[in-house]
Amino acid sequence: MQSPSTLIALLHGPDQPGLVARVAGWIFERGGNIVHADQHRDMELGVFFQRIEWEPKAGGQAAAAAFRAFATSLGMNVRVTSSNDRPRLAVLVSKADHCLHDLVLRWKAGEFACDLVAVVANHVDLEPVVRSYGLAFHHLPVTKETKVTAEARQLALLHDLGVELVVLARYMQVLSADFLEKFGRPVINIHHSFLPAFAGGKPYHQAHARGVKLIGATAHYATRDLDEGPIINQDVARVTHRHGVDDLIRKGRDLEKTVLAQAVRWHLEGRVLVYGNKTVVFD
Repeated sequence: MQSPSTLIALLHGPDQPGLVARVAGWIFERGGNIVHADQHRDMELGVFFQRIEWEPKAGGQAAAAAFRAFATSLGMNVRVTSSNDRPRLAVLVSKADHCLHDLVLRWKAGEFACDLVAVVANHVDLEPVVRSYGLAFHHLPVTKETKVTAEARQLALLHDLGVELVVLARYMQVLSADFLEKFGRPVINIHHSFLPAFAGGKPYHQAHARGVKLIGATAHYATRDLDEGPIINQDVARVTHRHGVDDLIRKGRDLEKTVLAQAVRWHLEGRVLVYGNKTVVFD
């Protein structure tokens, strides 16, 4: 049996007494049924954060609009989505295939509430893999000399496809600030280190040279500052002096897949609230 449609609201703003009661009361008075609620207060900043999910009595779009107006009247910033929403997703790749395989298989298994509409690559290596999944493959090569033109072609493609979320699955190119501004939608990146340690290129080589005992992977929103966007998810694995660079890369690939998949899932479920350069990830 299909679950009833729900509305999901993420709100944050200045903390004040009675916010939880007022939000719950507003939903109750309109015949809604709350199925999940979680909140957090930043004690230092005095900021209130909440994720609340409910079954509206009727008229999902009208109820969402009414809730936005209500939350705004409380001084809250608010975003409301529906469990019926299926954002259009594009995955950007280069040559590494582990994150791509993992994302596609999870999507085919129904783990991600989205429509995967295209895979865009700056190399042709993964074209047979992508087409074997029945997905559209777009080769848009990028060089230092052609970066501006290539990004313009990428933006045009994403616009034509109506893409609402981009996932960088080990896409080994830095998206320019101009690209991110013009795209204007979330971009999730997986970085193969436990940020902020070992940002930039060849982090496993950096980690091995430093003799670390833990390696990690970090999924974050891409911003104009390389590898410094709001962090969504991280995980680590233990390593020892017996592990070489290849061992770190092998262990790291397992982390990259699970960390990225969880970050994408949380985003699609409306569990990630960004404020400043940090995130609140709700249960």
